[in-house]
Amino acid sequence: MNHNLEHLAARAAPAIFVVLWSTGFIATKYVLHDAEPLTYLTIRMAVVVGLMAVIVAIARPKWPDGIGIAHSVVAGVLVHGFYLGGTAVAIAHSIPAGLSALIPGLQPILTSTLANRWLGERVTPLQWSGLLLGLVGVVLILHDRPMSGEAGWGWLASGVSLVSITLGTLYQRRYCGKIDWRAGNLVQYIAVTIFFAAGAWLFESNVVRWTSEFVLALTWLAVVLSIGSIGLLYWLIRRSAATSVASLFYLVPAVTAVMAYVLFGERLDTVAIAGMVACAAAVFLVNRRG
Repeated sequence: MNHNLEHLAARAAPAIFVVLWSTGFIATKYVLHDAEPLTYLTIRMAVVVGLMAVIVAIARPKWPDGIGIAHSVVAGVLVHGFYLGGTAVAIAHSIPAGLSALIPGLQPILTSTLANRWLGERVTPLQWSGLLLGLVGVVLILHDRPMSGEAGWGWLASGVSLVSITLGTLYQRRYCGKIDWRAGNLVQYIAVTIFFAAGAWLFESNVVRWTSEFVLALTWLAVVLSIGSIGLLYWLIRRSAATSVASLFYLVPAVTAVMAYVLFGERLDTVAIAGMVACAAAVFLVNRRG
């Protein structure tokens, strides 16, 4: 019975991960009504450090050595710092939530190319064709979008988040795979809280309006996203190849776009929807066991 449950969990985990990860972009749009990006992220990460400290105190996991701590700090700044910072800044610069999910959605293409060189994972011709199809899908979705002015800064921030989540996922897999995820995550979150606090202090006014919408969205982002989905992501990274995990990110823009349409009335045209379908097909190809 236990084995069946574990098998079911393994089958369901990718779908649950995609839905949870997609809600992050939606909730971010809500919190940014009441706080600037780095200020909100500082508060979010401080909450997460508190929650993670409780988990670590109860579980008493093996603590990483000095080198492990250093690797965790680097992975944390990449996976959380520049990725979340870039995404929040993009949404703050009026990039629609559905599209702020999109540039990091290019991650599988970058990951496969790098995983090939860096982790020695072989990427099959079928997977390469899937990755290319995904790229075509993203291009279709981006057609006719403004790329200059305030939106230009938003796209740049999205580009930064793409590079950092890609490097962070590979770095995590290569150097932090042996570190207990609870201890490792606590180190990562402490590092990234300091990173965001420094950024907020330097570049923002630090004004927060504590509305019920802000508190609810912040709670969701801190508990469900930073504890739940990050734990799930690392579990998936440990269980499967970097390319397969990265390909899940292709589905995030489509799911986010549907949520953004329902909640904010963000519309997508036929070409963009065709792009979303291409991205979903790409995930299927990249995940095919050759």
